Amino acid sequence: MILIDVVKVTVTRPERDLLRDVTLTVATGDRVGLVGINGTGKSTLLRVLAGTLTPESGEIRRSNAASVAILDQDVRLPSGTVREAVGESWETEAILDRLGMGAKLDARTEELSGGEARRVALAQVLVADADLLILDEPTNHLDISAIKWLEERLAAFAGGLLVVAHDRHLLNRVVNRVVELDRGKAHVHEGGYDAYLDGKATREAHEAKAEQVRRSLAKRELAWLRRGAPARTSKNKAHIARATAVVEHEASRAARQGDLNLHVEMPRLGDKVIDLHGVGHAHDLDRTGAGGDGGDTDPRWLFRGVDLLIGPGERLGVVGLNGSGKSTLLDIIAKRLEPAEGEVDYGSTVRLGYHDQLGVTLDPEARVREVITGGKRDISWYDKRLMESFWFDDDTQWAPVRLLSGGERRRLQLVLVLSAQPNVLLLDEPTNDLDLDTLRAVEDFLDEWPGTLIVVSHDRAFLERTVEDVVVLDGRGSAGRHPGGYAAWESAQLATASSRRATSASDHRAVGGAGTRGPGGDGAPGGEDGRRQGRTGGRSASTISHELRTAEKTVARLEGKVAKLNDALLVAGDDHAELHRLGAELSERQAELDAAEERWLALSEELEERG
Repeated sequence: MILIDVVKVTVTRPERDLLRDVTLTVATGDRVGLVGINGTGKSTLLRVLAGTLTPESGEIRRSNAASVAILDQDVRLPSGTVREAVGESWETEAILDRLGMGAKLDARTEELSGGEARRVALAQVLVADADLLILDEPTNHLDISAIKWLEERLAAFAGGLLVVAHDRHLLNRVVNRVVELDRGKAHVHEGGYDAYLDGKATREAHEAKAEQVRRSLAKRELAWLRRGAPARTSKNKAHIARATAVVEHEASRAARQGDLNLHVEMPRLGDKVIDLHGVGHAHDLDRTGAGGDGGDTDPRWLFRGVDLLIGPGERLGVVGLNGSGKSTLLDIIAKRLEPAEGEVDYGSTVRLGYHDQLGVTLDPEARVREVITGGKRDISWYDKRLMESFWFDDDTQWAPVRLLSGGERRRLQLVLVLSAQPNVLLLDEPTNDLDLDTLRAVEDFLDEWPGTLIVVSHDRAFLERTVEDVVVLDGRGSAGRHPGGYAAWESAQLATASSRRATSASDHRAVGGAGTRGPGGDGAPGGEDGRRQGRTGGRSASTISHELRTAEKTVARLEGKVAKLNDALLVAGDDHAELHRLGAELSERQAELDAAEERWLALSEELEERG
């Protein structure tokens, strides 16, 4: 059954069309992922489909028998309790519990945080029993376990689904068609997220070829206009100016083309960066700050005894359930919050940059370039380059903030943080409201950025790309560092769960217990851990992990050099001397890369044996 059909819909905003002649049909069983850069109209199209926004032109046909439930970016809940807002049923409680709101069934909706309100709104949509679900960034403010549950539920949904999401794992699992908005047009890619990437690359290759042909023709015309015979010199000056502009000025375009240089200059970082010693924090501390014995109430400790030595160039992720203290830990590291216990030491060269979930408050009437300069100075070449790197072109730089989409504002807040040139970057849920192109570009930037990164994120793909170790907050006061990044930790969790299921009830051996001492625990070389240590020698897992990270950086650096040399060989032409030089250097760098990869493999095996 066709649920909704839009034909040649057009929506404009000042100075340009946001959507132009967009046609889209969604039927029962369709799972459509809507993607595109910030500001291309994804949320606008969702509102048109949901009937909450009327386009300037176009036709919209909806099935009279179909019901629609929408999760909008602008969440508005009715007054009352969470339970009343979602509905009284066993399913309501089960869904709210899965979304991390089980403890707040009787909380007033007006007292909820923005993230909590959004989770309640998502629960409203999921219990609505609608024929068509329209979801705008449903994974925002969910922890990883909740996202996995939502992914399973949407995959099993039998109706129609239209979703805007930046979670690439969810898109790959759930959608069977991707609609990409690009400069007002809609491009349809049959298949999942992988098919979309292939289709996008093919289309942009064709566009690049067509653009090259257009520029070549313009160059030839311009040459004729400038060098024509005297009898034909009465050429229209406006005609010459237009031809010159085609050749010398690249038109401002909303779509992103080519690789982006997101590197920013930063001050040198010394050997000591940030050390955490016995750090803990709790809610409801008593008047003495200690909680418990000397006061009125016992505190609820978010975490205790956190010991971290964070060095230069490290990539550290912080994961855990909602409410486990991830943002609190980042606030402590950022000097925004004093820990309830323990201390944090900083190196003398540390310059912190913090991109939190709220971001800096932006004046809606200020222009983009005024936000970056503070309105007190002329824009510098560095500021301009940074804005262009994040696709704030000349036109957008003069636009007032109120005309920016939510994603564009989030991107502007990130530019503000980077404009201060930090060498330690703290990111709290940086993927919220960012489009997929920006995410890929930021990931590429972080791959080679020489500073130290600490990131809280629920985006599995982002964590897999950017961090080397993870600190896991279990929500019960414990925190531990795990080498190998998010994917390694998740694999270890799955293996542990499988092992526990296979263990008989009479087997009382300790299995990975935090703080365990004695035979088989972490504090003494007993049991299997002790036997493994005997096999692998005295090197600690942290030492091996540090060497493995260094080896990974070496491999990445050499891979970049080999790639550049291969590109240089392709454009060297018939210059035999240059070809010989490049070939010799390529052979040398390839040998270095082979040795570095062997080193990386050996360290990986050693770390795996260490367990």
